[in-house]
Amino acid sequence: METMEFKLTQYSHGAGCGCKISPAILDKILHSNIATPTDARLLVGNDKRDDAAVLDLGNGTALISTTDFFMPIVDDPYDFGRIASANAISDVYAMGGKPVLAIAILGWPVDKLPPEVAQRVLEGARAVCAEAGIALAGGHSIDCPEPVFGLAVNGLVNSYQVKQNSTATAGCRLYLTKALGVGILSTAQKRGLLLADDAAIALQSMTTLNKLGELFGKLEYIKAMTDVTGFGLLGHLTEMCEGSGLSAVIEYKKVPVIASLPHYLQQKCFPGGTQRNWNSYGHKIGTLSDEQRYILADPQTSGGLLVAVAEEGIEDFERLLQENNLPAGQCSPFGVLKAQDGGPLIRVDPS
Repeated sequence: METMEFKLTQYSHGAGCGCKISPAILDKILHSNIATPTDARLLVGNDKRDDAAVLDLGNGTALISTTDFFMPIVDDPYDFGRIASANAISDVYAMGGKPVLAIAILGWPVDKLPPEVAQRVLEGARAVCAEAGIALAGGHSIDCPEPVFGLAVNGLVNSYQVKQNSTATAGCRLYLTKALGVGILSTAQKRGLLLADDAAIALQSMTTLNKLGELFGKLEYIKAMTDVTGFGLLGHLTEMCEGSGLSAVIEYKKVPVIASLPHYLQQKCFPGGTQRNWNSYGHKIGTLSDEQRYILADPQTSGGLLVAVAEEGIEDFERLLQENNLPAGQCSPFGVLKAQDGGPLIRVDPS
């Protein structure tokens, strides 16, 4: 049976991290009046808007635990497995850790899609786990109305080297290790408008592991880190600013962006998640043009690392990025963190 006979995106109402519940609704879901027991070993828990939970093991090492899953963002099942796995593993890298183990989460419409298609999803997952140097060691599956796939991932990190999204300091420069725009390109694909070259760019971006995060965890001058996924750059930067008690100024023209995005924006190819994102945090952002809003709030799937670098580390950090062959636009800062002054949490300089 040819698994390519089945176009996975036709079987789901959402796509990739664009399926994420909006920040505003998520706040309501997570709110609780019930006191939870405290655990002194828990370095990062549910009280923080971070990428993973972190538990101090008491021997100088901490356990990172995370999970991420979503509905198909591409039609090919093998590529869907690769993208979902790279996205889930990214949470460990975003905490500065090393992934050590993964288990699969699979929801499958068994009355609509044959098991051979699901098998290809798992093959894609195994390929990315192997690239990350970990085993796909088990998992759980259910009969589900729409295809869903992801991983639960564990990682390890030195307890004193955990990177959080809430520990940035004023003066830190902001870097992004992947260009924005895969949400826009994915929407174009669902509408049959995506050009082959751009499809390849999106796939390459979404299947690239954020392995540099493990290295970044060892660098003291990196003060905060997170990965950019379903809330878009502005959403995840908002979390960094609020958690750190800072504000940000972005130089829009320096933000890494996939070059062909204006072509698709002219055809109104932007995901519904963009507006949901903006409705959640747009009141915290300074004045933007429509194009800036569509790009900066675009839900990313398996997006890059958002890194806050102290001024004294800029030269070394940029050299490190260049040595790892990141494009020039990703080797220079696009913004800076500053003390809050009563103005917008994030201001965007169009020049």
